[in-house]
Amino acid sequence: MLQAVADMDLSESYGKVGVPRQLVIKRDASSIPDAVAKSGLTLPLVAKPLVADGSAKSHELSLAYDQYSLQKLEPPLVLQEFVNHGGVLFKVYIVGEAIKVVRRFSLPDVSKRELSRNAGVYRFPRVSCAAASADDADLDPGVAELPSRPLLERLAKELRRRLGLRLFNLDIIREHGTRDRFYVIDINYFPGYGKMPEYEHIFTDFLLSLVQGKYKRRSG
Repeated sequence: MLQAVADMDLSESYGKVGVPRQLVIKRDASSIPDAVAKSGLTLPLVAKPLVADGSAKSHELSLAYDQYSLQKLEPPLVLQEFVNHGGVLFKVYIVGEAIKVVRRFSLPDVSKRELSRNAGVYRFPRVSCAAASADDADLDPGVAELPSRPLLERLAKELRRRLGLRLFNLDIIREHGTRDRFYVIDINYFPGYGKMPEYEHIFTDFLLSLVQGKYKRRSG
């Protein structure tokens, strides 16, 4: 699904949206260092399990700081270049035509000094799901500012068309130090909407629109 974002190459006056460079590893952890070297990915790397069964393990993220620790990871997984983003991500909920955005705390930035000093693999369970909302936190405005509405509307419209989905959410980050450089780091189809503001009204309107659309097609 992230490939759909990469294929869009979305760039306009409101911002540019891409995906971090990534690599899929299906088996054999011992081959990971060579595969990463050949692909040209830059450390540190976020490792995400390919398992999507709702278990705690399926939500676990790992951050690998050095080449030698990569073989400690457990395939199948996706390796994604880590982009510093001020420790905040934007969870964008899409329900039909409706879009809602909430801030969530995320992984902290990694400085060049930390990268040179740290080694190994650090594991983070359910980062964006369990994290407290960052909507009311006292954040740097450059970190907290939401992506522009027109940018999100165009992104959502294109993904609805390309993926054929009406119920999904996106995890979006802003590259630290920029105002309009965004990355989609995850897409979830039919996610949990319990933490989306006003989800009862939005879902009711969505279901009504489906029924009304079906009735109009029958009447026509």
